[in-house]
Amino acid sequence: MRGSLRYILALSVMAAAVTGHGIHAQTPDSPEGIYMQFRIEGRDTVFTDELPPARIYSRMPRQKGREWRRYYRLVHNFSKTYPYAIAARHLVHEVDSTIAAERMKRGRRDRFIAEKQKELFDDFEQPMRGLTVSQGALLMKLIDREVGKSSYLIIKDYKNGIAAGFWQGIAKIFGTDLKKPYDPDGEDRPIEELVELWETGQFEGLYYSLFWKYPPEIEIPSKYR
Repeated sequence: MRGSLRYILALSVMAAAVTGHGIHAQTPDSPEGIYMQFRIEGRDTVFTDELPPARIYSRMPRQKGREWRRYYRLVHNFSKTYPYAIAARHLVHEVDSTIAAERMKRGRRDRFIAEKQKELFDDFEQPMRGLTVSQGALLMKLIDREVGKSSYLIIKDYKNGIAAGFWQGIAKIFGTDLKKPYDPDGEDRPIEELVELWETGQFEGLYYSLFWKYPPEIEIPSKYR
């Protein structure tokens, strides 16, 4: 068996040498195939490939002061809530697309939304009960950013104005406002900067430098990604 494998490998190397490329490997994701590069050193053939870069994060000394405490809290709360906002974006897109594609009338539309609401509660009620008031307020801002409309309008669109008004009243009790739009260039600029770091893959490094550990893993079902 070992001799057969060696023979097949030798044929592959010869074919690659004739074409002037590396070994041709065809995969389902790349029907045209990819080439694995190699170089010949004496009687040995050394195969080479590119690996993703390894990231090394430095620890920032603990900072003190009110502004730093506020920033630490924002970064931590962001790590706990942004994955849910991304899930909300995917869900709202799915719901809107389905309603539009199937031209649902009011009765069927209401049943469909009720099914999705139950699905949401089943998937997220337990983990989201662990969020603090400040994390819940941040989540509302992030959902506004990802979906493109405030939580108040989302409730009003999918339920009704009475329900939206009720939850707006509850939000006021906890010091937040479901109607207030996300302001990326104003008071919400620090949040927007964290989103930009997340999208460029740099948030993990920031979190580690501040807290000397990696951000918490938030489990989101694959259907919401």
